[in-house]
Amino acid sequence: MSSEKILDSPADTEAAPQDYNILSNYSEEQVMSMARNYANKYDLDPELFAKAGAVARAPSMFNSMPFLSEDEKSSLHEEIHHPWKLPKQLYWLIFMASMGAAVQGMDETVINGAQLFYPDYFGLGADTDRNSWLVGLINSAPYLCCSCLACWTTDWLNEKFSRRGTIFITCTISAVTCIWSALTNNWYHLFISRFFLGFGIGPKSTTVPVYSSECAPAKIRGSLVMMWQMWTAFGIMLGDVMSLAFYKVPSHSIHKGLEWRLMLGSASLPAFLVMMQVWFCPESPRWLMGKERHKDAFLAYNRIRNHPILAARDTFYTHVLLLEESSYEMPFFTKVKEMITVRRNRNGAVGAWVVMFMQQFCGVNVIAYYSSSIFRDSGFSLRDSLVASWGFGMLNWVFAIPAFRNIDKYGRRTLLLFAFPMMSIFLLLAGFAFWIHDRDAKVGVIALGIYLFTIVYSASEGPVPFTYSAECAALYVRDVTMSFATATCWFFNFILSLTWPSLVRAFKPQGAFGWYAAWNMVGFFLVLWLLPETKNLTLEELDEVFDVPALEHARYQTNYLWNSIQRHVFRKDVPQMEPLYKTHRVAIHNKEWEEIKQGVEHVD
Repeated sequence: MSSEKILDSPADTEAAPQDYNILSNYSEEQVMSMARNYANKYDLDPELFAKAGAVARAPSMFNSMPFLSEDEKSSLHEEIHHPWKLPKQLYWLIFMASMGAAVQGMDETVINGAQLFYPDYFGLGADTDRNSWLVGLINSAPYLCCSCLACWTTDWLNEKFSRRGTIFITCTISAVTCIWSALTNNWYHLFISRFFLGFGIGPKSTTVPVYSSECAPAKIRGSLVMMWQMWTAFGIMLGDVMSLAFYKVPSHSIHKGLEWRLMLGSASLPAFLVMMQVWFCPESPRWLMGKERHKDAFLAYNRIRNHPILAARDTFYTHVLLLEESSYEMPFFTKVKEMITVRRNRNGAVGAWVVMFMQQFCGVNVIAYYSSSIFRDSGFSLRDSLVASWGFGMLNWVFAIPAFRNIDKYGRRTLLLFAFPMMSIFLLLAGFAFWIHDRDAKVGVIALGIYLFTIVYSASEGPVPFTYSAECAALYVRDVTMSFATATCWFFNFILSLTWPSLVRAFKPQGAFGWYAAWNMVGFFLVLWLLPETKNLTLEELDEVFDVPALEHARYQTNYLWNSIQRHVFRKDVPQMEPLYKTHRVAIHNKEWEEIKQGVEHVD
C-alpha cells in the first residue's frame, strides 16, 4: 500500500487528542504499512520505520506499544522529560548557527563606533541636513539591499546550494565586504561596500533560523530558533567590544585613520569561524528529502538524534509533511498571490509583518546603531560613550537568556503585550532626561532609560519575530512568507537607520525618542488585534487559528481585554468569555472556561 494512497483514504480511528497531526486520521496499521513501504522504497530498515510511523502517529502513547523495545521507550521518555539531553552533533550545529547569528550582530553594530570617526575623515562631520542624510544612508545601506534584493534571493540560493551552502556563501560575502569597507577612502565607496554587505546579511537571516528549525527536536524548536536573536545580540555586544578595543589606535600613517577601519574589518572574524565549521555539520534533513536523498536524510537525523527510533520517526514524518506540501507545488509568483488572497495565509503574513515591523519601530536599532552618538550628545566622553554602548550590548545579550525559556512557557503574544507599554515608558524616560540641566544626573537617567528599555526588549520583542515568522505560515507558502517577513524587517531597519540622524536634528532627542515611544503603544494594539498565539500548536491547529477572520479576532481580543480588566483590576463579578477557538486543545485564552465546560478541576 503506497503512502500516497493512504493519504487519500483516512480511517475512522484517531490517536489521542493531544497527538493530533496528519497521521492521526489513519489507523496504526495503516500508518505502519505506509512507513514500511517508504523504507523499502529508499533502502531503509522497514521494521524500524514501521515502529517509527506508529510513534509519529501518536507520540505520547509509546508506552502502550508492545512492539517497541525498552531501549526505544527509554529514548522516547528521555526526549519528553529531558529535552536538552542532546547529541554532541546537534550542540555543534547549534553553536555554528549561533556564530552565524553573531556574524549578523557584528555586521550590524560595528558601524556604531566607526561613525564617531569616519564622518570627519570623509567631510561629513559638519552639522548640516546633507551630512545627516548621507551618514544615515551609509549606515542603512545593507538594509536597503536586504529589503529590495538580497532577501528575495534566499529561495533560489537554498534550492541551488542547500542550507549549509547558503550559510557558507553569505558568510563569505560578509567577510569580504567587511574587509572591503575597511579599505574605502570616500563616503560613496563606503556606501557601495556596505550595500553589498546586504547580500551577506539578508539570505543568512532567513536561512539560519529555518536550518535550526528543520534540525531541532519539536519540543524545543521554539527555543532553538529563538537562539538566532540571542546570539545576534551577542554579536551586537561583540561589535561594541571591538569599537571599544580600537578607538584609541593611532593612524600609523594609514590614510584617513586606522581605528574605524579596524572596527569595520573586525566583523569578518566570526564569519571566517562559521565558514570553517559549517561543512562539518549535517545538512538539513528536510532539504535532503526535497532532493529525494531520503537515506542521506535519515543519516543526518541519526547524527542529531539520540536514538535511531527518533531519527526514523522524524524522517518519516518529514516525508509525510513533504507529501502534503508537494500537493501545492506552484510557481513563486503564484505563491505570492496565494499568500495575499487566501485568508489563512494572509493572516499569517500579517502576523509576521506586525512582529517584524515592530521589531524595528520599537526603536531598538536606533540604540544599536547610534548609541555611541546618543551617549556622546548627552554629555559622555568618547570613551564613556563606547563603554555605555557596550553596556547596552551586554544587557541585550544577557536578558535574551530568560526569553529562551519563557517564549515556549508564556507564549509569544503574552511577552509582547507585556513589553510594548514598558518599552514606551522607558523610551520616554530616556528622551525627557535630555531636559535635565545637571550633567551627571542627565547622563545617568538617559543610561537608565536605555538600559531598562533594552532589558524588556531582549526578553520579548527581540526573540519573538523570527520565531513567530518561522512558524506562522502554511507549509506551501512558508519560504515566501519568511522572505516577506525578513524583507519587512530589513526595509524598516533601513528606514529607521536612514532617518534617525535627521530626526534628532529636526525634533531633538526628546521628540525623536517620543516618536518611537508612541509607536510602542501602537505595537501593543497591533499585537492585541492581529497576532494569534502560536505556541505549542500543530500545523493543523495553526491552520484553524489563522483561518479566523481578522476582524472577528480583533473584536474578540478587545472584548477579552476589557473583560479581564473588569475581573482582575476592578474586581467585578462579570461572566467569563467563551474561548475564541473551541475545537482544538491549546489556543484557549480562558483556562477556567475549559475546566467548567469539561467538568473537571484541572486541565493539563
